[in-house]
Amino acid sequence: MTVEYRGQFLREFIRDPLTVASVAPSSQALADAVVAPVPLTGDPVVVELGPGTGAFTQAIQRRLAGRGHHLAIEINERFADLLAARFPGVDLAIADARKLREILTVRGLDHADVIVSGLPWAAFTPGRQDDLLTAVTAVLAPYGAFTTFAYTHTRWMPPARRLRRSLGERFEEVVRGQTVWANMPPAFVYVCRRPHIPARRGTTTGMAPHLSWRRPTRTSQITRPPNR
Repeated sequence: MTVEYRGQFLREFIRDPLTVASVAPSSQALADAVVAPVPLTGDPVVVELGPGTGAFTQAIQRRLAGRGHHLAIEINERFADLLAARFPGVDLAIADARKLREILTVRGLDHADVIVSGLPWAAFTPGRQDDLLTAVTAVLAPYGAFTTFAYTHTRWMPPARRLRRSLGERFEEVVRGQTVWANMPPAFVYVCRRPHIPARRGTTTGMAPHLSWRRPTRTSQITRPPNR
């Protein structure tokens, strides 16, 4: 991560701390831990929520190596412009992650195999946390994985405890990874599998459905929300 991107991240934090919620982007060590469930084979649909300046984006692209469909959803237009310049092959939508189902539908996609979150959960209200997790479980394949992270020093704060409780209610398996000390501040990763929702048509628990998706029609596709 260059000084330029770190500076942009800090500026956006100062501009809107409740949305950015950190003074620095995630480290490569944390990024590698978060994207570990992205498969190294096949053509998975990988959705990234809140990519920011692209720490997780870069790690996902490295694992995919040109395969599958990588959709990044970023609400901050300044971050989105940076991402489009850095990662022209990523399908980028400027939108609220709570609209995940609609964003996938317009692309002809009905599920995600892996969902990676860089969202600042501790900065969200209980209602927004619930809406986001509902959006995630509504589209995650039964065999898929959802990953997110939390800062170690906030682990016992009410928003962090609420997130952990909500994850346990919505997923059959929630695994907390080891602390990643090579991050500022230190953080850990949650890997969640088997969402508690009925299997969707065309999917069978434990079996991957046919992956139907389309590549962006432009090298860098940015979908902006209406009336902006």
